[in-house]
Amino acid sequence: MSGEAIAKEANTAFAQLKVLTNTERSQALEKIYKSLKEHKSSILEANKLDLENAKAKNLASSLIKRLDLANPGKFDSMLQGILDVANLSDPVGKVTLAKKIDEGLNLYRVTAPIGVLLIIFESRPEVIANITALAIKSGNSAILKGGKESYQTFKVMSNIVSEALADTKVPSKAIQLIESREDVADLLDQDKYIDLVIPRGSNELVRNIKSNTKIPVLGHADGICSIYVDANFDPVKASRIVVDSKTNYPAGCNAVEQLLINKDIAGSEVKNLIKALVDSKVTVHVAPELKSLVKDLNQDYVVDADDDAFDKEYLSLDISVKFVDDVRDAIDHINKHSSKHTECIITENEDTANLFLKSIDSAGIYWNASTRFADGFRYGFGTEVGISTNKIHARGPVGLEGLMSYQYQLKGDGHIVGEYVGGGRNKLFVHEDI
Repeated sequence: MSGEAIAKEANTAFAQLKVLTNTERSQALEKIYKSLKEHKSSILEANKLDLENAKAKNLASSLIKRLDLANPGKFDSMLQGILDVANLSDPVGKVTLAKKIDEGLNLYRVTAPIGVLLIIFESRPEVIANITALAIKSGNSAILKGGKESYQTFKVMSNIVSEALADTKVPSKAIQLIESREDVADLLDQDKYIDLVIPRGSNELVRNIKSNTKIPVLGHADGICSIYVDANFDPVKASRIVVDSKTNYPAGCNAVEQLLINKDIAGSEVKNLIKALVDSKVTVHVAPELKSLVKDLNQDYVVDADDDAFDKEYLSLDISVKFVDDVRDAIDHINKHSSKHTECIITENEDTANLFLKSIDSAGIYWNASTRFADGFRYGFGTEVGISTNKIHARGPVGLEGLMSYQYQLKGDGHIVGEYVGGGRNKLFVHEDI
């Protein structure tokens, strides 16, 4: 089937899906949840085949980690995300503005789904569950296009989701799961029928999509996250936060990639902070001014920072470390080198923290908390379609709200513009909030 035909069917299904009740949409999610749970063993067996193929082809370790559904808690977390989304309040039809234009003429701004979503992803098979849940709950139809590295998992999960939806009110083409043989370029040309593209994968994938479509793209190319440790800091908090931000899931886009340390911190404290990383088997890429402080640490995990060390997303147990003069120097560095994903300041000084929070131009700015909190599930969104570094429409972890737009509904009783000022006569508008 051509990309145009797929997109047309999705667009037709959207017209039917958006008028379903919240109960009907949520019941469909509960059906999907139960079906995926019942078939857990077959899904993980398929996932195992994908992992074996990925390792045989020597794919990047970060890709393999993202592919692995058997990671502790990952599968169960994926399922819980579906239920969490089902239990969220209905995002469709919320009145966000109500204004009386004149007697009997009222204007309402009402939330409405975006339309047809095209999600193109590499590796992460949980995207199938995440996007399906968010799309159906928000009244959007979705076309999901998986990469070849997750083919076996994708095929099994696709069949399960399709069979589950067959017993619901959701139209069959509202969620279309397209296998790798379909032409991505053809789908990216369907700006008449597809309203938003969401890429989930490598920098190369995201950049390629952004440069090859007229359809708006929601996402981020890099996750170059930073932590600045201020002179007025708690060493225990700093070690906990920095180590968690780097080691909890180094392949995640919200893992910290660079550590900026105030130059006025005592050398022994700087050494202890870096030692906490080295003890966690993190390779520290240190700037020249730090070399003397770390010479006694395990040199298997200490290397010189390359010229591009502070413009690099490692997605591994690596981190770039350097001194900065003060918080303003840290802010300047981050705004210059960051990918505008998530940044953190570790300080006990509220004024310094507030300056950082106001000055950093990123989607997420944290004070004394791990960058790994940048996640739709942790934000209480149920799950997420991805993280956006865009500034228009949606930013940061994107949940249901990010998949909504709005419409203006005007309700009158034979009113015409010709009676009013600016339209031909002198009648004035009331413009009162209802």
